[in-house]
Amino acid sequence: MCRRSLATCFSYLNALFKMCNCALVAPLFVPGVLRVSGMEVFTSSEVEAVNGTDVRLKCTFKSEHPVSQSSAVVSWNFRPLAQGAEESVFYYQEKAYPPTEGRFKGHVAWSGDILRQDASIVLKDVLFAFNGTYTCQVRNLPDVHGINGEVVLKVLNKASVSEMGLLAAAIGGAIVVGLLLLAVFLVVRHCRRNNMEDLEQDEREMPETRELREGALQSKAIQENELKFNLMQEKELQAVENN
Repeated sequence: MCRRSLATCFSYLNALFKMCNCALVAPLFVPGVLRVSGMEVFTSSEVEAVNGTDVRLKCTFKSEHPVSQSSAVVSWNFRPLAQGAEESVFYYQEKAYPPTEGRFKGHVAWSGDILRQDASIVLKDVLFAFNGTYTCQVRNLPDVHGINGEVVLKVLNKASVSEMGLLAAAIGGAIVVGLLLLAVFLVVRHCRRNNMEDLEQDEREMPETRELREGALQSKAIQENELKFNLMQEKELQAVENN
């Protein structure tokens, strides 16, 4: 009896387990039941901006379903660093809906492209009151589940040391490279000019040198002829005296 009871219990448990598996797998195959997958939203973890400047809050997303202007919905929300209620910053559904009141009125512009899976916005003329966490939420039907993207904005009175250092290094490097190129150009130009002047001087001196050489040869030939003539005259005089 005990063995039969145990066998009966195991058979009931096995049947129940199969029914649970069928219930979990059935939505994947039953017609009319959609398989819902999660949205993937990507943002920077932290962004810095100087007070009074514009900053782009980048947000991209990935969906396994086709993305269209009518299927995607984007909403940006703001949570201040200090305690406070969450505020709506921006809303997009087929077109942009910037805020009409509150601290972000006139400070937000659409900078994304739904068809390229870009849901970014631009904060214009940022204020210190904009310090806080921004949440980018994207839904693309039937993808309605997923983790939202969050980015922390830090509004600074001036650029941070790292940014200033990078900017100064970039400008200094560009100036040094420019000066080196200018120095090389001037040296090459000077050498070419000297070579050209030397060649021109050689070309001018060659005819003069040739004329001087020919004149010297002619003068030497004349002197030799005069010596020969004088020797002949002396020999003739000696011959006359001997006679």
